[in-house]
Amino acid sequence: MPEDPFTAGHLGELTRVVSTDLVDAAIDAAGAAQKRLRRLPTRVVVYVLLAGVLFADVGYRQVLTRLTTGAGAAMRVPGSSALSQAFRRIGVRPLAELFDLVRGPAAGSPRWRGLRVCAIDGTSMFVPDTTANAVAFGRQTGRPGAPGGYPMLRLLTIVACGSRTIIDAAFGSYRIGETSYAPHLLDSLAPGMVLLADRNFASAALITQIADTGAQLLIRCKNGRRFTVVESLGDGTTIALIGATRVRVIDAVIRVELAPGSGRYRTGTYRLITTLTDAERYPALAVVELYHQRWEIETSFRETKATLLDGRVLRAHTPAGIAQEVYAVLIVAQSLRTAIADTALASAGTEPTQLSFTIALNTARDGICCAAIVLTEPVTDLIGRIGTALLANVLPHRRSRSSPRIVKRAISKHRAKGSVDRTNYTTTITTRIHTTSSLTPGHTG
Repeated sequence: MPEDPFTAGHLGELTRVVSTDLVDAAIDAAGAAQKRLRRLPTRVVVYVLLAGVLFADVGYRQVLTRLTTGAGAAMRVPGSSALSQAFRRIGVRPLAELFDLVRGPAAGSPRWRGLRVCAIDGTSMFVPDTTANAVAFGRQTGRPGAPGGYPMLRLLTIVACGSRTIIDAAFGSYRIGETSYAPHLLDSLAPGMVLLADRNFASAALITQIADTGAQLLIRCKNGRRFTVVESLGDGTTIALIGATRVRVIDAVIRVELAPGSGRYRTGTYRLITTLTDAERYPALAVVELYHQRWEIETSFRETKATLLDGRVLRAHTPAGIAQEVYAVLIVAQSLRTAIADTALASAGTEPTQLSFTIALNTARDGICCAAIVLTEPVTDLIGRIGTALLANVLPHRRSRSSPRIVKRAISKHRAKGSVDRTNYTTTITTRIHTTSSLTPGHTG
C-alpha cells in the first residue's frame, strides 16, 4: 500500500468543489474522526462513497482502484468486507453534514424580475429488495394480496431553476407523502425567492407555511377549487384568501397546435395561485410563462436517476447504507451542477442550461484516473478540464419545453384495435393565455 493512507482521498477535478477541507469539516461536525490512523481513514471512505456514484456500474473495490490509479504507487485494495465495515463505522452523519455544506444555489443563478426562481417536487428511487429496506421504506402496492416490486424511497428537493443546483433535500419512507416532507425544507426559503410547485402542494396549510417564510409562491391548483374572492383586478385575475394569505388567482388556457398549419389544436386549462399580487409588476402572461420553469426540477431528477445512476437500483442492503448512498448521490449531483454553473459564469453569454450534464459527468469520470495531475498542478484555469469540455460542446438555446405525450417505444408490439399512433405529433407549439376577461397572445415555441 502507498505510504500515504490518504491517496484515495479525492474526487478528481470535482475535489475543487468537494474539497478535503469541506470533507474534514463535515467529519468533525459529525464527530466521526478516527482516533487512530487506519488503512481506510474516514476521509477516504467518504470519497469512496462519492466516487461510487460516478461509477455506479462497478463495485466499491473497483471504485477504490480507480481512485488510486493516478497515484503512481500500487495499492493492495481492501476486500469487500473491510469496505463494508468502514462504511458502517463512519455512519450517515458525515455525508449528511457534507451535503449541508455543499448544497445551495450556485453563484450567478438566473433570476426572474429580481427573484431567485426555485421549484419543489418529489420523486422515488428503487432500493435493493431486502427485509430491512422493505420495512424501512415500503414499496408500491400491487394487485390485492400481491407484493409490489423493489422497495422504494421518496426524495423531495428544492432546486434553483436555471442552474438546477440543489437548495435542500429530504428523503425517507415511500409511505410518507411529499407534502409531509415539504415542511422540513421550508427553512431554506427566504425573501427574494419564488417557489414553483405542482397542484399536489396546493394545500392551505402548506401555502400558509411557505408564505410565512417571506418567499413568494406560484402553485397550480385544481380548476374547480373555490376561493373567497376579495378583489377583481383589471387584467381579469382575482385576489382571494387562503386562510390569512392573500393570493392572486390566474386562469390560463393553453392551446397547442398539433402540426404547423394543420388547424388541429389541443387545449388545456390551468389555474394558478400566487402571492405575486401586483398585476402591473407581474403581468398574468409573464407569471404563466414563469410557471413553465417548474419543469427544471423534472429535468434535474432525470439527470440524477437516468444519467448519473443510469437507471440502476441503489446498492446498499440496509437503511443506513441507503441513507449514505442518497446523500452521496445528492453531493455528486450538486458538485457536477456547481461545476457547470461556474463554467457558465466564467463564459459570458452562456447559460447553465446550454452546458451538458452528460459531458460534465463523463469528463469527471475520465479525470479520476488523472487525479494525481489534477490535484498537484497549479490552479490557473478556474473552469478546468470539465469546463473546457463543456464549452467545446455548447448546446443551442433551450427550445420550448412543451411537447405532446407520445409513445416512443411501445411496451408491447400488439396494439388494440382502434389505438392511436401518437409518434407523429410535432413539437411546434403556439401558446395563448386566457384570463377571465380577455384572450392575450402568448409566445410561439
